[in-house]
Amino acid sequence: MTGEQPSDLIRSVSRALRVLEEVSRADRPLSVKVIARRCGLNLSTSYHLVRTLSYEGYLRRRTDGDYVLGSQVAERFHEMLDAFDRPPRAAAVLRHLAAVTGHTAYLAAMEDGRLVVLDVAEGPRSPWLEDLQAGLETAPHATALGKALLLSLPSRARRGVLTEYGLRRFTSCTPASVEDVEEELSGLLPGQVVEEHGQFRDEVACAGAVVPGTEWAIGISARGLSIPAIARIRLAEAIRDLT
Repeated sequence: MTGEQPSDLIRSVSRALRVLEEVSRADRPLSVKVIARRCGLNLSTSYHLVRTLSYEGYLRRRTDGDYVLGSQVAERFHEMLDAFDRPPRAAAVLRHLAAVTGHTAYLAAMEDGRLVVLDVAEGPRSPWLEDLQAGLETAPHATALGKALLLSLPSRARRGVLTEYGLRRFTSCTPASVEDVEEELSGLLPGQVVEEHGQFRDEVACAGAVVPGTEWAIGISARGLSIPAIARIRLAEAIRDLT
């Protein structure tokens, strides 16, 4: 939930979304009784919501009577990714960057003040980062992608993004305040490559930069606390390819 509650909020829609959220977060299928308890709904309302969501394909009832997410959730997810404005050649550039460096390559953008990963090409020299996957929001203050995009914003807008998102601590090296982030970025110019070392994940380094004239950033990740020099060169070439 974001922003203030609208005066014309439709409760049944809100409750249905809450049901989907609880089912998606669960590490196992849920019964209607468990769904009702977790969502704070009475059992009758929960049955109506679950049956409707199942009919529409957003939930699936298993043979034991418990519920998991349905196929329509995946359909909406792919449609959401397709709706993002991306450079026409982005996927090919990311694949090439991952192939020549062996490092995972990412494309990201700020959408309504949120850092969203738009595309990923996995590379064997990088760890799999579950929070840096296509379609997911991630941390602007702790990632090189986020810092590169923050660097392109005016100071007031940058502070607004950081305040709205919050400064979750991912590791002991994660910036703890808006002032910490501002200090990191103070010596850099918009468009420069930004690096972070162990701020998002322990023993992982990332580098990223904004594609000039756009609202997109490209980045790579690497095991350890440094980015190989050749990988930085290839990253710069990939950015030029999309400029």
